Amino acid sequence: MKLLFSILLLIGFSATTPDLASIRKMYSDVAKSEINAKEFTEKMSGVTSNDDKILVAYKAASILVDSKFEKKLTEKIERFKEGAKMLEAVIASEPNNIEMRMIRLSIQENVPGITGYKKNIKEDKKFLTVHYPTLTGTLKEYIKDFVLQSDSFSTKEKQFVK
Repeated sequence: MKLLFSILLLIGFSATTPDLASIRKMYSDVAKSEINAKEFTEKMSGVTSNDDKILVAYKAASILVDSKFEKKLTEKIERFKEGAKMLEAVIASEPNNIEMRMIRLSIQENVPGITGYKKNIKEDKKFLTVHYPTLTGTLKEYIKDFVLQSDSFSTKEKQFVK
């Protein structure tokens, strides 16, 4: 009985804490449709502020992207503010985390100017440019893929990832 309980607990835990590889894969397509946004938000719903900070950053991004699809303006604004506040707090806790900076840049380059949430684009672009050469492995490829599709970087600026 204890073994069965332990297995069920482990399955339940792994279902609520998504793995980073699957999150990254989903994130690259999250803004393409409401279905993708809702699936991503659902996947991130079990993440709490006590989880790994990078997971919290993706949860904040899920809230921000999902706010785009809210029907009521007041709900849209509230969700947006909630996501932005969460993302800023987690970045403040780990300001040198390049993946969190990439997440914020991806959000800020895609939100409407009326939100006022575009103030870190230059800072985050510079951070990615300076710290990219120190990366290795999967994260380096992930950041490279982001930069190559990003509208924030000109063709000339994208040369640092090639």
